[in-house]
Amino acid sequence: MDRVRGLILVIFTLFLLLVDASDLVFPVERKFKGPHQSLDAIKTHDANRRGRFLSAVEVPLGGNGLPSSTGLYYTKIGLGSPAKDFYVQVDTGSDILWVNCVGCTACPKKSGLGMDLTLYDPKASLTASVVPCDDEFCTSTYDGPISGCKQEMSCPYGITYGDGSTTSGSYVKDALTFSRISGNLRTSPDNSSVVFGCGAKQSGTLSSSSDEALDGIIGFGQSNSSVLSQLATSGKVKRIFSHCLDSINGGGIFSIGQVVEPKFNTTPLVPRMAHYNVILKDMEVDGDSIQLPTDIFDTGSGRGTIIDSGTTLAYLPASIYNQIVTKILARQPGLKLYLVEEQFTCFHFSDNFDEGFPVVKFHFDGLSLIVYPHDYLFLYKNDIYCIGWQKSNTQTKDGKDLILLGDLVLSNKIVVYDLDNMTIGWTDFNCSSSIKVKDQQSGTVYTVGAQDLSSASTVFIGRILTFFLLIIAMLST
Repeated sequence: MDRVRGLILVIFTLFLLLVDASDLVFPVERKFKGPHQSLDAIKTHDANRRGRFLSAVEVPLGGNGLPSSTGLYYTKIGLGSPAKDFYVQVDTGSDILWVNCVGCTACPKKSGLGMDLTLYDPKASLTASVVPCDDEFCTSTYDGPISGCKQEMSCPYGITYGDGSTTSGSYVKDALTFSRISGNLRTSPDNSSVVFGCGAKQSGTLSSSSDEALDGIIGFGQSNSSVLSQLATSGKVKRIFSHCLDSINGGGIFSIGQVVEPKFNTTPLVPRMAHYNVILKDMEVDGDSIQLPTDIFDTGSGRGTIIDSGTTLAYLPASIYNQIVTKILARQPGLKLYLVEEQFTCFHFSDNFDEGFPVVKFHFDGLSLIVYPHDYLFLYKNDIYCIGWQKSNTQTKDGKDLILLGDLVLSNKIVVYDLDNMTIGWTDFNCSSSIKVKDQQSGTVYTVGAQDLSSASTVFIGRILTFFLLIIAMLST
């Protein structure tokens, strides 16, 4: 077991999975929305996540990313036969799916988020099976045979996160239930077998002490253990997914499959990285270039700019942050600035801030990311607005600063991750409208639209949440 104990898997969170036919749907809740929210809670969420990024940079190739203890998004999925509902954290870039199981030590029994929690019981499912330690999934996950593997021994999983929280248990295989897209804006129920973790012991922010507890985490990252990779290996799907987060109306879309409309340009993803990294070429504010540190262009282990929809804000090295904020405020020299919660620069403003403040542009190879004032300025209360750009305290193992771009810059855009071709692309888009995805087997193009869960579920009515519909367009081969 020395090999098992010596292997630390680290995962960074966000979302989703899929299945075996054409298209499917998952409804997703977003935790932070609107004025009067706790800014400290947002920073705490992002700080925990960045702390885990630091651990992720240090893990060997083949390791996974890291989850956030207070995941911005969560969804309801069905597991087992008959299917039971589970609420799990979701985040682009997560790898394995795991849920709390019966007999779990320190697993949460209730949540402050407003839903009933459930413990998964493999004995209560007609389709559940244990994954043996000599199973191909197990040996490939651990890059070889597990030391001490014996007959009838299950495949263990153990994840240690950067903030010290842990989850451990064993892998099982069972049916995942979802809503498959069967036509334009139309779905039907379907299911497929997936391998996921049956959590036996939790600690830290994943334990019963958390007010924001959920049933588990659903992964959708680059590693071979992700549900997406499992289905791709079996030839059932292409490794392409996209999201469109609507910060204006609170709706949006999350899809798996080839987006044929709207059109977008792409830039290469940095290969063999734990996260979704791209190479930043240049930045500008109001047409003026920003002087970038030389290590931003480095080709070492910490190279690139991280794209992460599970992070709320956007984090920049101090030298970049200071230049950007200075140029932004230069448009309004008479503003009286306030420091809110000792960390956010805020001010009163009652005019149109898209006219009163400049756009910020990130230039990548063949692609630019335009961030408008309505993206990087957010309402705190009344007519007080705060700047979402933040100074990054995160560095790589060798002391290099990181750029981490979260929802602040990704909202109101369709963002497409193509892991088969190792590219990422985006374009400005109305995320409350619809996109078109293509089934490659039949060539059929489906219209996929955004919805608001609050009209379909009573669980979260009355809570201040942003809702967006998660829709997966599966590609058959």
